[in-house]
Amino acid sequence: MAGIEDVAKLAGVSTATVSRALTGKAHVSEKTRQKVEAAAAELGYVASHSAYTLATGRNRNIGVIMPYVDRWFFSTMLESMGSTLIEHGYDLTLYNLSGGKIQREKIFKDFLGRKRVDALILVAVNPTADELEILNRLQRPVLGIGGPIEGARSLAMDDFNAGKLATEHLISLGHRKIANLGGYSGSDLEFNQPNTRTLGHLSALEDAGITQIPAWKMECDYTIPGAFFRTKQLLGDPHNAPTAIFCNSDEMAIGAIMAVKDLGLRVPQDISIVGIDNHDLSEFFGLSTVNQRVREQAKEATVWLLELLNQADDDARENRSEAVEWPVSLMVRSSTARPATEA
Repeated sequence: MAGIEDVAKLAGVSTATVSRALTGKAHVSEKTRQKVEAAAAELGYVASHSAYTLATGRNRNIGVIMPYVDRWFFSTMLESMGSTLIEHGYDLTLYNLSGGKIQREKIFKDFLGRKRVDALILVAVNPTADELEILNRLQRPVLGIGGPIEGARSLAMDDFNAGKLATEHLISLGHRKIANLGGYSGSDLEFNQPNTRTLGHLSALEDAGITQIPAWKMECDYTIPGAFFRTKQLLGDPHNAPTAIFCNSDEMAIGAIMAVKDLGLRVPQDISIVGIDNHDLSEFFGLSTVNQRVREQAKEATVWLLELLNQADDDARENRSEAVEWPVSLMVRSSTARPATEA
């Protein structure tokens, strides 16, 4: 196996220059860097990770903390972040919080203290003041996705306006009998997303002078099966049924579509349905939805964090409150139409 001396000999430079060129340190011209990289590639030489860490104080490893990995939004985020990090020569370490409070404490107090990551991306995780203080003491930049974080940078869509936009679409079509399939109250303790999207929905109804019927506001988990069964309950009374349903997520909307068809009804002729996310299956189901471009959102956040890490000024990498709103757009497909009868 080739060593650093072999690379130096082939490139015609010193071993110190090879080390500087391959670790990204300054004081190496671009021409020399390219020559060293070409020699390393020809010989199949890969710089030692431990040597790189000693030379730079960096691990080229980004930590990702998320509450789940088995749900579409989170797995899609993880896929996009992983691909982006590989493109930039970084590893990814995943910290999954699905084990509850004790597991979360171990991650923040023990695992992150080992300093094996250069920075952290928190997906739908809002660190407590104590947790953020731990990260600040470690001098690790933090970037959140999913909601604003006090004391750290974040990138997130406006869930309130997403819920409002989806409902306004149904109202613009002439619907006034509009139900809502939302998440369980308190099911998202980090940013209260289910309640925020529903509040946007209620705001749109109020602006249009529509009173929400209590029986048409139903809660379930963010899954296809959960929404399937709740939609059947919602449409159980044919004399008091809505003409449209706003679902807080596309997976819920897909479950609702399947329930409507299982009852012998039609989408959108009998019931219009709209969701939020633009799930990979939404186009297949013809689902109208608020598109939050999950993959692009994850990539944008990852690149932003890497740019912070590459700042020469240490102060620029320090955590501070900075919330950037991620833009969303309405995608109208075949699951929504004007109501068949007058409201």
